[in-house]
Amino acid sequence: MKDAIRASGLVKRYGSVTALDGVDIAVPEGTVLGLLGPNGAGKTTVVRILTTLLAPDAGQAEVGGIDVLRDPGSVRRRLGLSGQYAAVDEYLTGYENLDMIGRLYHLGRRRSRERARELLAQFDLVDAGNRPARTYSGGMRRRLDLAGALVAAPPVLFLDEPTTGLDPRSRTDMWAVIQKLVAGGTTLLLTTQYLEEADVLADDIVVIDHGRVIARGTADQLKAQVGGERLEITVTDVGRLGEVGALLAPLGVAAPVLDEHRRCVLMPVTGGVDLLREALGRIADAGVPVDDAGLRRPTLDDVFLTLTGQGATEDGP
Repeated sequence: MKDAIRASGLVKRYGSVTALDGVDIAVPEGTVLGLLGPNGAGKTTVVRILTTLLAPDAGQAEVGGIDVLRDPGSVRRRLGLSGQYAAVDEYLTGYENLDMIGRLYHLGRRRSRERARELLAQFDLVDAGNRPARTYSGGMRRRLDLAGALVAAPPVLFLDEPTTGLDPRSRTDMWAVIQKLVAGGTTLLLTTQYLEEADVLADDIVVIDHGRVIARGTADQLKAQVGGERLEITVTDVGRLGEVGALLAPLGVAAPVLDEHRRCVLMPVTGGVDLLREALGRIADAGVPVDDAGLRRPTLDDVFLTLTGQGATEDGP
């Protein structure tokens, strides 16, 4: 299968800071790549380079088989980009926003208007099409922003944190829209801080940290790297958190993580209910009061805590 997006050896430096240090990425046509990473990992830098907004200091990148440095104009005509925050004009209506984008793409007046109506229908915004965008809910603004990225019907789409800040229902609605686009043949590179989002949408996942690729695979493969279960114990007295961590350490497959803010101990384990019973017995014998205890599946933060030593947050400059 031909790659719609390919990057090799991407390097980007800002003075003494290395934002990217030899990143390789390949996204076959009609598939979804989830790009994950903690704060400052370099996700946004990768997207900016691939969308021609930033030039790398070294390395090569192609979108749709076209070199992003040699022919950025042709690359831009083949991609759509929806940033982390909805880039809509709040004083224009939804219809006017989409019509304006069509004009900027030189689609012509008639086609721009047709495309605006098509996308309003596709994204369930017909009833709100003549209302100013400032009256839209967060989920509606995100849908309008994504519609704007699709005005020129690009074969390659970049979505940077598309559901950040949305409520669960709006997030699910957005997933359905994205799945429909991919089913129609669109190739997608998605940056996200939600493992469940990558689990639902991505065919493959790449994790980067400090500008380097540190892991790749499916969501299940990444979860397997940090253990199938997580033991979580919340203590009443944060002053005894270290004591509980020491008591539980022999039971884990990796060292426990102490979260003082939440007053809890987190640790990858195996053994299910029997392991939980053993852990609670040790804590009870030590006389440590506990507010909550349980086993759960790994989350994105669990994966990142193991792979990078820090939690997953929004990418920064």
